[in-house]
Amino acid sequence: MSELIIYTDGASRGNPGPGGYGIVMMYGQHIKEFSAGFRKTTNNRMELLAVVIALESLTRKQIAVKIYTDSQYVVNSVEKRWLDGWIRNDFKGGKKNKDLWLRYAAIAKDFTVRFHWVKGHADNPYNNRCDALATKAADNKGQLGIDHAYEAENP
Repeated sequence: MSELIIYTDGASRGNPGPGGYGIVMMYGQHIKEFSAGFRKTTNNRMELLAVVIALESLTRKQIAVKIYTDSQYVVNSVEKRWLDGWIRNDFKGGKKNKDLWLRYAAIAKDFTVRFHWVKGHADNPYNNRCDALATKAADNKGQLGIDHAYEAENP
């Protein structure tokens, strides 16, 4: 059986500013791409949202998922178990992106997720494709959505 491999990336034009995410999902010979842009957000939110959207799009649960990202913020938060402490302490101390981290925690329990860090803007074609999807989405001025949670906290 093939394993599910997901590459993700986020981008922001300014921090905050217009942003977007890109996802490339691979299962055997099948490849699927996703992207979307938002009018006001941050790079870290887009990095994390890409992971959340990828997992939420899966219809088959209880499978192993390898996620490749150039975001040390995302990788370290999960693999070093920082997120566990943030949830336990209700994100005290100014920890950001609570809404997205809670979405991640809720969906991740349905899978066996392992994160792998890749160097951004290097020679990985899938990471580069995600970057292209994310930046194109961020630059798509006529089609930018609203990151409601971010804009509510940062008018």
